[in-house]
Amino acid sequence: MLKGNAIVGQSGGPTSVINASLAGVIKGALAVAEIETIYGAEHGVEGVLAENFINLSERFADPAQLELLIHTPAAYLGSCRRKLPKTFDETFVKIFDIFKKHHIAYFFYIGGNDSMDTVHKLSQYAKQIGYPINIIGVPKTIDNDLAITDHTPGFGSAAKYIASSIREVACDAQVYDTNTVTIIEIMGRNAGWLTAAAALARTDKEAAPHLIYLPELAFDVDKFVSDVEKVSKKYKNVIAVVSEGIKTAEGKYVCEGATADIVDSFGHKQLSGTARVLSDIIHEKFGWKVRSIEFSLLQRCAAHIASQTDVSEAEQIGTAGVKAAVSGETGNMMYFKRVSENPYTVEILSHDISTIANVEKIVPREWINEEGNDILQPALDYMLPLVQGESAAKFDGGLPVYLKK
Repeated sequence: MLKGNAIVGQSGGPTSVINASLAGVIKGALAVAEIETIYGAEHGVEGVLAENFINLSERFADPAQLELLIHTPAAYLGSCRRKLPKTFDETFVKIFDIFKKHHIAYFFYIGGNDSMDTVHKLSQYAKQIGYPINIIGVPKTIDNDLAITDHTPGFGSAAKYIASSIREVACDAQVYDTNTVTIIEIMGRNAGWLTAAAALARTDKEAAPHLIYLPELAFDVDKFVSDVEKVSKKYKNVIAVVSEGIKTAEGKYVCEGATADIVDSFGHKQLSGTARVLSDIIHEKFGWKVRSIEFSLLQRCAAHIASQTDVSEAEQIGTAGVKAAVSGETGNMMYFKRVSENPYTVEILSHDISTIANVEKIVPREWINEEGNDILQPALDYMLPLVQGESAAKFDGGLPVYLKK
C-alpha cells in the first residue's frame, strides 16, 4: 500500500451536493493511516499547477465543520474548466513535479465528463513514467450524463428542485381565467435527464407540465406550435418544458441567435434563451400571454431543497473513493449500481475510467413518447427514488447556514 499525502480537487459546474462528496473524501482520508495529510487544490487542476493548496486535515479537524460542509452548495474548493492537453507535454511534467514535491500518493478529482478525462490522462501519464500514485474519479453532475453509473450525485437534488418549482409555477399559472403559456427552460446540452425530471411535478390532480421536449430528439418548431395549440383546447394554462440544448433536424440550436456565440474552454457553446425564442413565436402566433422562465443556476445550487438520498450518496461515494485508492485502485471512477428498485438500494463500485471519459449517457428513446413531447413511466420509476428525503441543512434566523472559506 502507498503511504503519503493526498490532494482532492473539484472541477466543472458545481452541484448542491458536490461538497458532500468532498466531505466524504476528507472523512475517508482522515480515517486511514496511509494518508498523512489531505490537501485541497483550489480551483481544481489549476490549483495543482499553481500549488494553491489548503490543509484540509487541519481545516476539518472539527467534525462540526465537516457536517456544515456536507450541506453547503457549490464548490468549496473552487472549480475550473481546464482541459489537459491531448499529448503528455510540460503540463504533465509540472503536475507530477508538484506531486513529488508534496509527497502526493493519492489524487481524487470530483467532477463530470471532462473531469474524468483529466483523471484518465493523469493516470495514464503516471503509469507511463512509473510514478507511484493512485488516482480516483468521484462523479458529480446535475446532467446525469456519465456513462456506467446508474446516476450521478447532484442529479437527484436538481431534479427535486425542478419538479418542486414546476409544481409551484403550475399553481401560479392557473390564477387567471385566460389563455396563458409558460415555457420553462432546463439545463441539458445533449442529455435530457433534468428536463425529463419535470414530469415528477405531476400529480393525480395536476397534469402540468403538459409538454416536455428533450435534446435526444430533433425539435420541430411548427410541431411545437401545433402541440401547444392542441393542449390549450383542454388546458387554458399550458406549461411546456424544454431543454436548453434542443436542436432542429438540421442540427441548429433553437436558441442560436438569441445570445452571443460564446464557447467555454472545453469548446462547449454557451446555451440560453431557448424558452425566450419559443415564447416570442407562441405570442406572435396566438397573441396569448406567454412567460419564459429559465431556472439557470438555481437548479444546481438549491441546497435548501436537496434530496437527502442525493446528499447521503454523494458523501458515501467520496468515502468509497478513498477506500478504493488505499486498496490499490487507480485510473478508476466510482459509480452506483442499482441493485433493487423497490426497495431502492445501490452498491458503490469502481470502473476503468477509459470507458467513461468523454462518453455521454442519454435518455433512452424508449423512455420518450412516440410524439417526442413527453416522457414515459419507466423514466419516472427510475428518477423517483433519487429525489427522496429532505435535507438536514442547518438554519439560523430562518435562513440556511453555509460554510465559507
